Amino acid sequence: MRLDPVNEQKSSDAASRLALQSNLMDGKRGLIMGVANDHSIAWGIANTLAAHGAEMGFTYQNDAIERRVRPLAESLNSKVIVPCDVEDEGSIAAAVNACADEWGSIDFVVHAIAYSDKQELKGKYVATTRENFRRTMEVSCYSFTSLARHAAPHMKEGGSMIALSFYGAEKVVPNYNVMGVAKAALEASVRYLASDLGPDNIRVNAISAGPMRTLAGSAIAGARHIFKWNEQHAPLRRNVQLDDLGGSALFLLSDLALSITGQVLYVDSGYNVVGVPFPTPDEN
Repeated sequence: MRLDPVNEQKSSDAASRLALQSNLMDGKRGLIMGVANDHSIAWGIANTLAAHGAEMGFTYQNDAIERRVRPLAESLNSKVIVPCDVEDEGSIAAAVNACADEWGSIDFVVHAIAYSDKQELKGKYVATTRENFRRTMEVSCYSFTSLARHAAPHMKEGGSMIALSFYGAEKVVPNYNVMGVAKAALEASVRYLASDLGPDNIRVNAISAGPMRTLAGSAIAGARHIFKWNEQHAPLRRNVQLDDLGGSALFLLSDLALSITGQVLYVDSGYNVVGVPFPTPDEN
């Protein structure tokens, strides 16, 4: 076997590119929706993006959440911290416009918003009420389409959008119920939006996160069992952490993923590839 000599110039260029990657989001500005506290996936993403140079605006749902979100946003020197009710079209438009007015354009958006009546995140899906079905779909799914519609005109030189999903979108997860249906619709929306916005150089993707001990995740009945099951049976034998989600979002929102759109990226320690799990040590 003949080995080609090392091209020192190419090696040097590669090293230089890697060195520059510490600021992958320099000059990029975007809107983060869905921070509830410092354990939120959206906050983990925002922290990572900030470490790589991004400037961000944040939304909050109400006064109680504002009291938690504002100090976090201000710790990242955010100049845009605005209320947003995603069931109100005008409120979504106002949040997007606040960012556009501050920066002139928008480079990315992160949608990490979901809702369902906690009383219906237990028991059987067939018991889902019409009202909760409608509201779950509107908040958890349609709001991303609305956000994309309002943000796209401000992505003058292209951009990137991501939404947060979960494995319950494609496989049955006990008690996830109508939220699984909404996440399935959200993932379909990602594909259609990617097709619509691709000609404008706007990329649209989703991250399917593994179970996490967030405010939203803990609302599902039997959440502790889900966390333990994933940890025991995922190929990596661990649950994901906020930094895992932050790094994956950084990849999708940065120029490293310029040719990736319409995809669902699984960040779940590999659990999505498991059919019948191997016995855990305490099951042997």
